[in-house]
Amino acid sequence: MDVEHTPSALVWAPPLPDAAPRGLCTDCGLSRTAEPKRCGHACQFIQPDYPGMETRVHGRPRDPERKDELFFGPFRRMVRAALVNPLPGAQWTGIATRIAQRLLETGAVDAVLTMAADPNDRWRPVPVIVTDPAGMAECRGMRMGYAPLLALLEPARQKGYKRLAVIGIPCQIYALRSIEQQLGLERLYVIGTPCSDNTTTARFHEFLALLADDPESITYLEFRADFHVELRFRDGRTREIPFLKLPISKLPPDFFPMTCRTCVDYTNVLADITVGYMGGQGEQWLLVRNQRGEELLGLLGGEVRTSEPGSGGKRKGPVTGFMKNTERAAGGLPLRGMPNFMRGIVGWLMPRVGPKGLEFARARLEMKAVETVLHLRRAYPKRLKTMVPEHVWALVRPYGLTKDGSDTPPGG
Repeated sequence: MDVEHTPSALVWAPPLPDAAPRGLCTDCGLSRTAEPKRCGHACQFIQPDYPGMETRVHGRPRDPERKDELFFGPFRRMVRAALVNPLPGAQWTGIATRIAQRLLETGAVDAVLTMAADPNDRWRPVPVIVTDPAGMAECRGMRMGYAPLLALLEPARQKGYKRLAVIGIPCQIYALRSIEQQLGLERLYVIGTPCSDNTTTARFHEFLALLADDPESITYLEFRADFHVELRFRDGRTREIPFLKLPISKLPPDFFPMTCRTCVDYTNVLADITVGYMGGQGEQWLLVRNQRGEELLGLLGGEVRTSEPGSGGKRKGPVTGFMKNTERAAGGLPLRGMPNFMRGIVGWLMPRVGPKGLEFARARLEMKAVETVLHLRRAYPKRLKTMVPEHVWALVRPYGLTKDGSDTPPGG
């Protein structure tokens, strides 16, 4: 095992080729492989085919009769979930990590492709190959930054690994599914996490510096479904910041790259199981999408408790407000025009009267859909036809945005 570039001897992080220059690229890793031209048909940001891909992966596209599939993609069932004994250092309770451990423990896979922390920067993701269940402990928690996960497919194949699990974000998983049939694998399990608002690790450090006087001591950050950001510090302190009090106005306009502002797959619809939090109301939220997803959740047995997800509040007001702010921002980050004295009041009200559970998740999907259309119209209008799938147009239609540009006021 090559440990020269490795966070520990339990995970292998081989040196990777440079990325090929690309526009609207999140460096999923495909351009770093021996066949970088595959990006042309495999990239989510060129000409995605979600109905076709959903049919190939799940056996069917999203069902218009199941209204939540318009938002979240095909699924067999959704549950709130938590490990009975949470894993230390996990972002929530550690469900994604534990599923991967169980795959390795049971011999269902030869290796797991995922992320660990850079030894010199806990926030920088490093793609790694894990073959020892104990190595998954180094992959817990959130990272921020681009990470060329798919560049590990070739080293894994060279090692003779033919049964793989991959834990990835939507742009990585779309590309993975696009080339899956070319990989010659005996088995592939895909554990997806939701994602929409990534940035570079350097920019993320700038954000942390705005949140605390001692940003180097922050060990945990999470955007929670109760409209707060939670921080934890090395000395045991915790802090909760309402979304409305975040220093968004102090961030540069391009803090979030255009790829993330135009992502149409927040919930990772091509994963076998999506492990997130948006609809969890304080717990994790799982979308079991196909039979392999059922297998993955089944590996946990009595280690996990599940319940039906809840829903409450109404999303139309927050989504409409987000759309207006995004329009006024003219390509930058949404403006915060509210007087400071009102932010505390609204920040107190939102967790109490704002959308909760599945309604919060629906709101975020509609916000992402609105953001995609508005930013593409401004920056890449010619890409609207190829990058925006039909289900996204359905999500923005109630807010007056139309495919032909004949917009009307929300509800008009």
